[in-house]
Amino acid sequence: MEGKNANDLLKKVRKIEIRTKALSHQIFAGEYHSAFKGRGMAFSEVREYQWGDDVRNMDWNVTARLHAPYVKIFEEERELTVVLLIDVSRSGLFGTMGMNKRDLIAELAAVLSFSAIINNDKVGAMFFSEKVEKFIPPKKGRSHLLHIIREIIEFKPSYDGTDISEALRFLTNAIKKKCTAFLLSDMLDVDASGQPRYEDALKVAVNRHDLSVIGVYDPRERTLPDVGLVHVKDSETGRDSWVNTSSRKMRREYSEWFSKVTANASRLFLKYKVDSVSISTDEDYVKNLMALFQKR
Repeated sequence: MEGKNANDLLKKVRKIEIRTKALSHQIFAGEYHSAFKGRGMAFSEVREYQWGDDVRNMDWNVTARLHAPYVKIFEEERELTVVLLIDVSRSGLFGTMGMNKRDLIAELAAVLSFSAIINNDKVGAMFFSEKVEKFIPPKKGRSHLLHIIREIIEFKPSYDGTDISEALRFLTNAIKKKCTAFLLSDMLDVDASGQPRYEDALKVAVNRHDLSVIGVYDPRERTLPDVGLVHVKDSETGRDSWVNTSSRKMRREYSEWFSKVTANASRLFLKYKVDSVSISTDEDYVKNLMALFQKR
């Protein structure tokens, strides 16, 4: 990497580190701890059955061997494995409010990572477009965390499209032990009718892992401005067309479509009990991220 580019990257990393590390320490660490700690239970030991013990915790092998009833004792897992599923498709480069969706995802990922590190958890990251482009296995430590943030900032995907199913299937197959996973994406992976294309993969993933979804969007994606005839291009498929934004009917139909896509995703998350939050590029994400933690 050339010297100037390297210096620019280090400045960006440092800027994100200063902002998000402070937020993680001052605001999110406690909420993160209460939201995600203790959700897993690890086997500790066995002891003789006592009146009131849950019979579902009976250790039948030990009971048969010692000819006396024994139960398994569990304790809270003190350490979590956190995996960030980061959408790096070309649609993330869209932004009209000074910050594009990829920038917002980078800050959110950094906040979550610092919150995890503060709690002594392992953090890993997966970068996906229409393919899983890179996987950084979970580890601890600041240097590992900064490596993830650098990758988020400078990563150049090989593909343009989005396939959330591919990312969820990779998570299910790559991480065998239950982990806490965050999917960060604009979630614009739908079929022609506006239905999410990732339901089957989501259903499998939530049975294996503790998954939360953080959806990002730009305000201009929800409603189109009246600016006359404009030439638009789909950044992922490359298809282009002319759109008459002065048409009220066209603007209304577009808004209805986007609302339908959002509602369909919300129903899907509700169906499979997936905690989710939607965050815009023009708002402070602190309140929304806190709301996600408090849901839990």
